Amino acid sequence: MIRILIVDDHTTFTELLTEALDREPDLCTVGSSDSGRRAVELCRKLNPDLVVLDYHLPDVSGLSVAAMILAEDPALRIVMLTGDPTIEALEQAASVGICAFLPKDGSLASLLDTIRNARPGGFLVHPALAAHLSAKWRRNEGRPSVQALTRRELEVLRLMAAGNDVRANAIVLEISENTCRGYVKSILAKLEVHSQLEAVVSATRLGLVGER
Repeated sequence: MIRILIVDDHTTFTELLTEALDREPDLCTVGSSDSGRRAVELCRKLNPDLVVLDYHLPDVSGLSVAAMILAEDPALRIVMLTGDPTIEALEQAASVGICAFLPKDGSLASLLDTIRNARPGGFLVHPALAAHLSAKWRRNEGRPSVQALTRRELEVLRLMAAGNDVRANAIVLEISENTCRGYVKSILAKLEVHSQLEAVVSATRLGLVGER
């Protein structure tokens, strides 16, 4: 059972989401808050497994709330929702340690799937959100680091952006885990980043994530 705290200042949204989550046999809500500071207190008191957190809150930004929560409990999973995504918000979310970044008007099915698959150290970005952001940075596609990526490396990169780990990617691509790790290492070098989270953020900026 995944125990969930909802943090959002829209009462109707919170009530509807609470009802939806509590109908799922493997999910349950333990509380809600319309305040960022109150959310930090509730995390200490209720010890949830996961927090569904709005990017915009009336008292403190969602990113600041996430940073405060994760400073006390790095293993806690946070799924952030936003109605007006920006590449800066995506970058900050990745750096803070948020597990997933989703559009607030996305489907319930997508949110449920993300909640079930969110893992500390991973960074799930909804394809629609990634596509929306990547359209703004098409001009960067000519960078040498992008041209240097092979077709297989692009496949691994997009699977990384979907939140898959090396083992899952290896199964999907029908290659060994060692070979997959080699591709990841090459991707990091070519994009000049130091982690898979940074690679996903860089790929979003460059228009590589969410393409077909």
